[in-house]
Amino acid sequence: MNFGEKLFKLRKEKGLSQEALADQLGTTRQAVSKWENNQGYPETEKIL
Repeated sequence: MNFGEKLFKLRKEKGLSQEALADQLGTTRQAVSKWENNQGYPETEKIL
């Protein structure tokens, strides 16, 4: 399982939308979408 798949699975288990997760992380919904589709990775500061 890659990072995007794991992020998607955990987000769904917590019942969060991409927008809700983005708000919690201080980023955009588009960034979360890119991460889930393996088109990029979050900055280290965002995931800590």
